[in-house]
Amino acid sequence: MPDRILTNRELELMVDTNDEWIITRTGIRERRICDPEWATSDLALLAAEKAIKNAGIAAADLDLILVATVTPDMLFPSTACLLQGRLGANKAAAFDISAGCTGFIYALAVADRFLLAGGHRYILVVGAETLSRITDYTDRNTCVLFGDGAGAVVLGRGDGTNGILSTYLGADGSAESLLYLPAGGSRMPASHRTVDDHLHYVRMQGNEVFRYAVNAIPECVKQVLEPAGLSIDEVDHFIFHQANIRILQTAAKRMGIPWDKMIVNIERYGNMSAASIPLAIAEAVDDGVIHPGQLLVMVGFGAGMTMGSALVRWGR
Repeated sequence: MPDRILTNRELELMVDTNDEWIITRTGIRERRICDPEWATSDLALLAAEKAIKNAGIAAADLDLILVATVTPDMLFPSTACLLQGRLGANKAAAFDISAGCTGFIYALAVADRFLLAGGHRYILVVGAETLSRITDYTDRNTCVLFGDGAGAVVLGRGDGTNGILSTYLGADGSAESLLYLPAGGSRMPASHRTVDDHLHYVRMQGNEVFRYAVNAIPECVKQVLEPAGLSIDEVDHFIFHQANIRILQTAAKRMGIPWDKMIVNIERYGNMSAASIPLAIAEAVDDGVIHPGQLLVMVGFGAGMTMGSALVRWGR
């Protein structure tokens, strides 16, 4: 996480908003913002180094690096390739995954398939974002939401007792206009006009995204629990993408999930897109909330629109 904290009080000086309005509608009190000279790969490197050390391996042992992000350092080469070079993971293949806020779940599912297919022993999965770079700080509806951060995990082949038990991925491309970045691609290349018109910033239909999310989450939970023959009551912790506290509360209530089973840190970090789930897990592990052998259900939902989930038994 970057050191710089952007509080609601500071945002009050930037746009027509206030602390109470932001907390009531989003649950966010503060978010982390990168220094101007930092990029997504810088955050990814810090998270990756911690994950590799915690896994007890060397970067040279990695066979594949996946970086989930919508804020790459540049269009190409991929942020994963930049990370591979800085880590010195010379034998690892590397590529990015763009699935919005569901990116980390998509990357987990891809890594799972590579491991099951054989030929790969260790895979690094990183969710990293510098959303402050694509946030319009004159737009009161979006600038209060987003923050920067990164989280990472190392996956390896195991005996089947712990790790990923099932995954589910979905998408609805017909809802592309709910959450998108208009300019900077081949449809609308960068120009003086696109910059002047603020077209390189996030555009979002908040109410529609809310409706999509609260419907997607129960479906995602169902899709990973049913194949495993498990019920909601048997899950120890639920880690949903930290987009908005009202989305989390509504989804939990609909499914009858006790709030004490929900891992939530949106108050301090805001929406970090693909970084939100791995960072929430890392913090919960460090705080002694998540223990080996416990069952976790992770759910992501975001631009695309995409959705996805993973059922994991925590441990090595």
